[in-house]
Amino acid sequence: MEQNAFAGLLKLIVPSIVDIYMKEKSQPYDIAIERLYNSTLYETLENQDTWLWHLSPFLLCDLLIEELETGYINWPEEQ
Repeated sequence: MEQNAFAGLLKLIVPSIVDIYMKEKSQPYDIAIERLYNSTLYETLENQDTWLWHLSPFLLCDLLIEELETGYINWPEEQ
């Protein structure tokens, strides 16, 4: 995928993950976005070659919550 297209895709995925996280954890936007941007999940999501971007925002949010609660991500096998 072209880099500009990938950057545009991230701009669509990130707000969805943040919105789901805010609802799931009753957290304000600033905390939710900070937790996502400081996570291993986001670092991995930014790498187009990991193909994480093809997972649903709901699954990505579940992975974020898992990372924040346990310090570990149990990556899906399809990843």
